[in-house]
Amino acid sequence: MTGKEVRALKDEEIGVELGRLRERLYTMRVQSVTEKVEDNSQFKKTRRDIARLLTEQTARRAAAKA
Repeated sequence: MTGKEVRALKDEEIGVELGRLRERLYTMRVQSVTEKVEDNSQFKKTRRDIARLLTEQTARRAAAKA
C-alpha cells in the first residue's frame, strides 16, 4: 500500500484497514511460532503499512483540530 493509496482512503476505511492489518500481523506471528513462515519480508511490509495508516490518521486528526 502506497502513501497515495492511503491518502485516498476515507477515515472509516483507514480504521477498517488498520484492524485487518493488525489481525494479519498477529496471525503471521502465531504462524512463525507454530510453523515455518514462507516469506519473512511480509512482517516488514505489514508493519510499514500499519505505520502509513497511523501517520495519515494522526495527520487528519491534527488538521481537523486546526
